[in-house]
Amino acid sequence: MFTFTKEFDTEKTFIPDDVINTLLEQAKNPDPIYVREILEKSLNKNRLEPIEVATLLNVEDKELLEEIFQAARTLKERIYGNRIVLFAPLYIGNDCINDCVYCGFRSSNPEIYRKTLTTEELRNEVKALVSKGHKRLIVVYGEHPRYSPEYIAETINVIYNTKVGHGEIRRVNVNAAPQTIEGYKIIHDAGIGTYQIFQETYHYPTYKKLHPRGPKSNYAWRLYGLDRAMLGGIDDLGIGALFGLYDWKYEVMGLLYHTIHLEQRFGVGPHTISFPRIEPAVGSDITENPPYKVSDDEFKKMVAIIRLAVPYTGMILTAREPAELRREVLKMGISQIDGGSSIGIGSYSQEDPEKIKRSQFVLGDNRSLEEIIQDLIKEGYIPSFCTACYRAGRTGEHFMEFAIPGFVKRFCTPNALFTLREYLNDYASEETKQLGNALIVEELQRVNNTDKVTEFLGRIDRGERDVRF
Repeated sequence: MFTFTKEFDTEKTFIPDDVINTLLEQAKNPDPIYVREILEKSLNKNRLEPIEVATLLNVEDKELLEEIFQAARTLKERIYGNRIVLFAPLYIGNDCINDCVYCGFRSSNPEIYRKTLTTEELRNEVKALVSKGHKRLIVVYGEHPRYSPEYIAETINVIYNTKVGHGEIRRVNVNAAPQTIEGYKIIHDAGIGTYQIFQETYHYPTYKKLHPRGPKSNYAWRLYGLDRAMLGGIDDLGIGALFGLYDWKYEVMGLLYHTIHLEQRFGVGPHTISFPRIEPAVGSDITENPPYKVSDDEFKKMVAIIRLAVPYTGMILTAREPAELRREVLKMGISQIDGGSSIGIGSYSQEDPEKIKRSQFVLGDNRSLEEIIQDLIKEGYIPSFCTACYRAGRTGEHFMEFAIPGFVKRFCTPNALFTLREYLNDYASEETKQLGNALIVEELQRVNNTDKVTEFLGRIDRGERDVRF
């Protein structure tokens, strides 16, 4: 499973290093008229070309930057509405045979406490998450022979079969090592949602320096990992980069070229794009002082540009970032966030003062799920646990048919309201119920098929669950 060859490890990939550097240089001092033409193209729901993204990346004028931010907000509203999807990360195990210098899980780190959940411990973690109201998870594994495709499929089956009252996990996304095509087929058959692989950095020399040992040291094996996922039947893909390892503008261009590659080869771009910033990790000096630290202002600009560059994609903002910054960055076109997160192995079901020693990095937002839901409602967002597209077959190319022209909003808003009502009825405090139900009343004035949406809400109030468009 982890066999890889030196011959396959080549910088001759679909990431054109020289072209990226040339475009970023050529696009300096952009013409405001051209910038506004690019924004108009994106607002018409067209994916941007590399020179156009390079141009936006070079905007420094404050007035033009505000226009970029406003365009990102408008575009997200046009495609996805005002709903924000909620999920939780669930770390299954942190054994790892890689030695990535920025990661707390790296094989040479003596300070990390190694742990893989037993089946019973996994059930307890899921029960704890379900009891808070979660419906969507991203499960995370280190890269190790014990985390085989068969093992991943087994843990996913345990998660789907663990229920508490009305509650259950309806969709499991996966963040795991790149697999062979046959391995992906096994994981696909477990009924996963998105398979997520972050390239970490698209800059080949930096990648080689930061990944000295283990399967992950093979740049191209990882880069083409999602190609093999598509060939193995998984048509919902998540890409990302770890910002702070190399120049952030270069990484945005890398994400764009990855998107273009997937579109050209498979006709389907990434379902999600992630852009975590490097955070402190136990036993890793580089994380305390990242070589290419991204400021908060650069981070906001980056998120807005990614939204404009790939209008149809879901954009994930994680609890790595502190709460106040997350409130600001949400306005830049975010569609998904995690809430009530804990990344210590086994730390949802039990209090563990030493959980940091089982964690890959340190979180910045430690609010509970309910606190985040209240905050979203007060900011005018619809908190959503929707998983309807996956169970209705709206994935891959079929999803793009709805997402690219913006039709997916017709499903997103009603389904968000349905899952919010479930949460309010089953888990929320009285204060949150009042806030949430008032929001639902407001949103009913804006949706199409108001009568049908009202009917479905009534079915939920009478005890039915998992109703969806």
